[in-house]
Amino acid sequence: MHDWIVVGAGFAGAVMAERIASVRGEKVLVVDKRDHIGGNAHDRRNADGLLFHVYGPHIFHTNSSAIADYLSRFTEWRPYEHRVLASVDGQLVPIPINRTTINALYGLDLDEAGVEAFLAARAEPVENIRTSEDVVVSRIGRELYEKFFRGYTRKQWGLDPSELDRSVAGRVPTRTNDDDRYFTDSFQNMPRDGYTAMFERMLDNPLITVKLGVDALAIPAAERPLRMVYTGPIDAYFGHAHGKLPYRSLQFRHVTLDQPWTQTVGTINFPQDQDHTRVTEVKHLTGQSHPCTTLTYEYPSAEGDPYYPIPRPENEALFKKYEALARAEENTWFVGRLATYRYYNMDQVVGQALATFQKLDAALPRSDREAA
Repeated sequence: MHDWIVVGAGFAGAVMAERIASVRGEKVLVVDKRDHIGGNAHDRRNADGLLFHVYGPHIFHTNSSAIADYLSRFTEWRPYEHRVLASVDGQLVPIPINRTTINALYGLDLDEAGVEAFLAARAEPVENIRTSEDVVVSRIGRELYEKFFRGYTRKQWGLDPSELDRSVAGRVPTRTNDDDRYFTDSFQNMPRDGYTAMFERMLDNPLITVKLGVDALAIPAAERPLRMVYTGPIDAYFGHAHGKLPYRSLQFRHVTLDQPWTQTVGTINFPQDQDHTRVTEVKHLTGQSHPCTTLTYEYPSAEGDPYYPIPRPENEALFKKYEALARAEENTWFVGRLATYRYYNMDQVVGQALATFQKLDAALPRSDREAA
């Protein structure tokens, strides 16, 4: 009945299914354990008609025109530049740290050169930068590290920044100007009608069949199509043969209030005392006009759905054992954050899926069916 089975209906799976059906003209069965498509980017309307992000805020941004052009086939966009404030010492100040942040916290009136000198005077030289603590302390010093990064990271990852790879903190820049955008990518837009609507259009092909609430790994191999794209946790695919790969999870609390707005920006981070890490007012992201508003509180957790691979050397070494098994697996392609144990943004997952498809399309003869 089908030439391929794609496990997972998130970005990686949807891109692979769409490309296989549209370019190769082959029949694809897409299955997902959840009861919806879109993976963690899934959005829906609540009882009040407010569109919200079920699994926390997903803000699309990229510097790749090829990725933006590809997704533009399936959605119109609305411009959105994400801004974040951090609740620090009783004030709400911009994060990433910029000139406004420094001047507000310390009661100063520094220009850009002054901020640069202020940070340089506090930076602590680190000879061998290995951890996230090393990255931050070497840039801005220990006091700002304690205020903005250490507590947030310990909540988010369940580990001290000194125990995490430098790549985690390396994702957050420091600025000396007043640019308060969280991202500076050339393309910053949100799907006009939401992510789920975009996924529906991606999978709207007569050669694609979607089945939800299905555990693909419970289907006997003899009953599955010959070729598989797998986007789930790589350790689960191999029955945790080498042990479980560590992941960090999140719990969400969605609260709807009978008022139009509560926050001046999309997200407020809480790096100090609170149990939650951040609160997002999704109307900033969606652009909805509505008399009510919905807030999403995020609580990091050690238990639950796998969200974030934990970047530590011992975890990477364990992943390499699974990667070796994956390379030996015939007719199976491992794509996406969980299948490659990488902390990818959405655009990076799309880029990885497009590149994987190009390689397999060049290597495999096509079926006799015409491309759609």
